[in-house]
Amino acid sequence: MKKKLTWSAAAVLGLLAVLQLFNPAHENPAVQADFVAATHPPAAVAAGLRAACYDCHSHETRWPWYARVAPVSWLIARDVNEGRRHLNLSVWAAEPDRAARNLDRINEVIDYREMPPAKYTLLHAAARLDEAQRRQILDWTLAAADQLRGATNPPTHAPH
Repeated sequence: MKKKLTWSAAAVLGLLAVLQLFNPAHENPAVQADFVAATHPPAAVAAGLRAACYDCHSHETRWPWYARVAPVSWLIARDVNEGRRHLNLSVWAAEPDRAARNLDRINEVIDYREMPPAKYTLLHAAARLDEAQRRQILDWTLAAADQLRGATNPPTHAPH
């Protein structure tokens, strides 16, 4: 029995060692148009968004040591790639309509508590938004989106 356990442990360790050869790339491309620089949110909102969103939704991902250990590395790389595909805060839209839609989406996922995901906040305490932080972000994204929509949809008639 002891011999079988030793062989099994060696096989598992060997498999884990081989898996390390197939780690995904940990890329942080150049930031093209940073969200915070483009939108100038209040400092508290910027800090909350950086802590809760930037690791998965920007080119400023901080890759922890465990992001280099397969198979966990595959899950993290997939989450970052998917996050960047859905919303990339390092490629912020210059077009007001698109930027307003992105702000609406940020507002929606934070309001419905879809973001940041629990599996992320479990290991990243700074990403846990308290009620005051959530409210600040919700209020600011709503106001910023409305302001952008107002800039792109001027009145069609002259005021009286």
